[in-house]
Amino acid sequence: MNEMTSTQKKLSCVLKVIVILSAFIGTGISAYGDRNVFFCGLNIFMYFTNQSNIVIAVICAVGLYLIVKNKKISELHYIVKYVGTVAITLTGVVFIAVLAPASGPEAWDLHNVLAHIVVPIASIADFFVIIPGVKFKKKDVLYVIIPPLIYVIYAGIGYVRGWDFYEGNTYPYFFLNWGSPAGAFGFIKESPFMGCVWWILALLIFLIIMGYVYLVIVDHMGKKSK
Repeated sequence: MNEMTSTQKKLSCVLKVIVILSAFIGTGISAYGDRNVFFCGLNIFMYFTNQSNIVIAVICAVGLYLIVKNKKISELHYIVKYVGTVAITLTGVVFIAVLAPASGPEAWDLHNVLAHIVVPIASIADFFVIIPGVKFKKKDVLYVIIPPLIYVIYAGIGYVRGWDFYEGNTYPYFFLNWGSPAGAFGFIKESPFMGCVWWILALLIFLIIMGYVYLVIVDHMGKKSK
């Protein structure tokens, strides 16, 4: 198993602290801050973007403790870190490519930048700092679809039960609106353009591709470090 150098440990600690603080501050402002900021309130904890921030912050906090206490980092922790990193990558990509363009300039508030830009970038950087030399199996890529599948089930239950995700919406994201004109399998010429099932499949395929790319990079870095 991977043994980090002193430099790797120091850099990883810095990046982990950035992740933890950014996730804490970004989520805190969203939940309890000025109600004039874009998208705020306790409902933000119902969203994958904020849940993934909390999860990756906890993962980084555990990793920080292990490094500071000079304890052995298990294979399970590396796999969890890998899955969490891919999940937070999805958070950043969806925000930049889908949510921010649809919401306009107001989406680029401090809390959104911290939670959807800083946290993903620092998390990805930390992953590649600590990971050289770690051995992953190709089948490990399948683990990356577990968090979004769990969230899809969670959001689906919320839709059926009529939960208020935001301003009366019973769905968290437009592409999980089962009641849209596109429905589950349809295609239309305006948002959301295609049914929820197609969006879910597209996101899962993206995650698998991204997860595989990360494993290829890890393997390449491992060979270079020998």
